[in-house]
Amino acid sequence: MTETLGREIAVEGVDPRELYGAQNVYLEQIKALHPALKIVARGQSLKVLGPEAETRRFAARMEGLAAYYLKYGHISPQVIDQCFAGGFGAADAPADKDVIVYGNNGNIVRARTVNQQWLVGLYDKCDLLFAVGPAGSGKTYTAIALAVRALKEKQVRRIILTRPAVEAGEKLGFLPGDMKEKLDPYLQPLYDALNDMIPPAKLQKFLEEGTVQIAPLAYMRGRTLDNAFVILDEAQNTTLAQIKMFLTRMGRNARFIVTGDVTQIDLPRRSDSGLVRAMEILRRVEGIGIVEFDKRDIVRHPLVKHIVEAFDRHAGAGPAESGESDTENTETKNE
Repeated sequence: MTETLGREIAVEGVDPRELYGAQNVYLEQIKALHPALKIVARGQSLKVLGPEAETRRFAARMEGLAAYYLKYGHISPQVIDQCFAGGFGAADAPADKDVIVYGNNGNIVRARTVNQQWLVGLYDKCDLLFAVGPAGSGKTYTAIALAVRALKEKQVRRIILTRPAVEAGEKLGFLPGDMKEKLDPYLQPLYDALNDMIPPAKLQKFLEEGTVQIAPLAYMRGRTLDNAFVILDEAQNTTLAQIKMFLTRMGRNARFIVTGDVTQIDLPRRSDSGLVRAMEILRRVEGIGIVEFDKRDIVRHPLVKHIVEAFDRHAGAGPAESGESDTENTETKNE
């Protein structure tokens, strides 16, 4: 007697509109290729009921179809025929060495610049990384993509994102709401990156379970962070004592990335920033990697690069007099 199997197949990172086609034309084609199965589509998942062997075959073919879309960015009736005729599977999809993680709605997060690629490469060699450079160079986004990949591949059990709660040049006063609501405005850039890479329902579940934690730096004191991928963002706004406190939270099987931009220090005294001093102290410690991004890595709107250059010219003499880093002359550590 043939065993009947019910199964839910998640197709993460693929826009359902692309996967199922206009008016579900691709979905109907897929159903016709597996007439023995009852298939119901619900967003980014498919509920399948039918013989076990046929269900497993269908799941493998859907995995191959999703892998093709994530690699090439399109689906056609011919692609579906090829995939469901056994033409290729997920393992056959060509690897893209620059892809870090496949995000939501077909979004592919990849290392797009030399220094982003260097950061990804150092991740395999160093448990602690510093990534510093100008606004828009992809420091935090690349770091969070590495964290999401590590979680998906079960290299770590949780992601912890933290940053100092320092106002950017303006006094916000007392914010309404509970502790989370008061802190969320400071942490919103981290939520934005996570929302690009993890489906909303799953991210909400991760946040509720503590698999993903977002907290101000002050909450790190006294903790030992085991089996975790931990990112300290906006580290230029920490003092040397604070960054030392953070780095000594490192537990077993932990990976730490510290990101910051020394031209955007919001502390009352710029000299209080501990980021540059910490890098000087730790630069020659084995197992620690430092990547210094520059204006060539800026991947936001093209005007951002020109804005950074204009402010650097206005600053004049350089770091010693203006307090800002001459990122154009910064030599990337890639030896």
